[in-house]
Amino acid sequence: MKDDLVKIRVADIYLDESIYPRENIDHKRINIFVENLRDEFLFDPIEVQLYPGKKGRYRILDGAHRWSACKKAGQIEINAIVKTLYKIDPLLYAAKMAIGPRQLTEVETKNTARRAFNANPKLTSSEIGKSIGRSRQTVDSYIADLRATNLLALGLKVFHLNQLGIPQERIAKRLDVLQQTISSYLQEMPEMAFLVNSDLAKGYTVPQVAQKHGWPEPLVWSQSLKSKGDQTRFKELNWALKPWDVWDFNDGDKRFGDARPNRMPAQVIAHILYFFSKPGDLVFDPMAGGGVCPDTCLAMERRCWSLDMDDRPDTRPEIEPWHWDLEGKWENLPIMNAKKKPDLIIWEPPRFDIAEKGDGKRDISGLSKTEYLRFFEKFFFFLKKISKKKTRLGFIFTDFRDYENCPADQEDPNQAILIDAYCKVLKTTGWKLTHIIQTPLSSERFSAELTTPMQKKRILGVTSRYVLILKGV
Repeated sequence: MKDDLVKIRVADIYLDESIYPRENIDHKRINIFVENLRDEFLFDPIEVQLYPGKKGRYRILDGAHRWSACKKAGQIEINAIVKTLYKIDPLLYAAKMAIGPRQLTEVETKNTARRAFNANPKLTSSEIGKSIGRSRQTVDSYIADLRATNLLALGLKVFHLNQLGIPQERIAKRLDVLQQTISSYLQEMPEMAFLVNSDLAKGYTVPQVAQKHGWPEPLVWSQSLKSKGDQTRFKELNWALKPWDVWDFNDGDKRFGDARPNRMPAQVIAHILYFFSKPGDLVFDPMAGGGVCPDTCLAMERRCWSLDMDDRPDTRPEIEPWHWDLEGKWENLPIMNAKKKPDLIIWEPPRFDIAEKGDGKRDISGLSKTEYLRFFEKFFFFLKKISKKKTRLGFIFTDFRDYENCPADQEDPNQAILIDAYCKVLKTTGWKLTHIIQTPLSSERFSAELTTPMQKKRILGVTSRYVLILKGV
């Protein structure tokens, strides 16, 4: 633990309630401290740590009343020890420091134990007890219900990831538990699924069962539709199966994927799965976004390995974190050393942000047009590398044109990326085009307020979206 004694501006220090072990501030005590300051009494330094995510700011570990008194007295600076906590929970450290002149109450002690366990379920009762001055048995009684809920939640995550065909070693790494723990949970999977299937057999609807058992709805659909034919799946999901090359769905299915603007309709993913894969096939989803693809794969009984730069271990444990860096090496990608290779790749890349025009952002949408297409070339080569001979690629994209506030006949073609640019890169990287499918965006997103000035200015908006189906050559 590194200790630095410094003077810090009072205004740069905050009381972070998430790591404060007491229920409230004692204002009488603060007033006493204010009087002490006026009498030029010297306090011990308070203890702080750098506030995560707030540059140049600190949060209090010990000394909230002394800091409050300095703030009330109008002092500019305060003596503080800046702590660097290595693998020490800041809430428990603050609780330990609070065991002094004014002990934590029983309620504060219990709440601190529960908050610490919720933040880090790997903490043992002994570790928590040492910090709050309670026995292991007492802490056990504090957190018994939380521990039971956590075990159930972990079991559900294991089941979810297993249903998508994610290997045990990757599940263990993703959930940060031992692989033998995963194995023991998998032995209990039939019983977990039995309770859900029992309620489905009694006539309960999928949403009712999902709410009762706390399951994600797509996971319940995976049980409800298990071993049924794909056409039956479409029928029970109330999706119209369109056997032609225009799949027009105005809205995304709210049951699948997170609520996001312009969410990809699950029906589009399901159609790609229907025509270009079989039940049990492995799908690779390299930029999962809101999770529509893995959710749909659950309902369609396909395995799915998903990646995304946005890490959401609690809400989306099935999507493993990965950042696609234009200049980075991708050899450490989980799928690189996998024995299985995907039967189908579904990729919807991030939009090309014409407005940014390469402003230095390192996420793909902020790249310049040249860098954006260079990333595509590298990425398509990479997908070819991890594919097998029969792997199909479903590439979903929309045209990008600089049409906002610009009449159609004045648009700059140098600022556009259209279907021909993608086809050129795909051909260069060894992918052969087999199908072009239209999946247009809804024109309803252009409200009357937008449409009228567009008509007057002769602006031509974009509703085009395509699925290109390709195979390696």
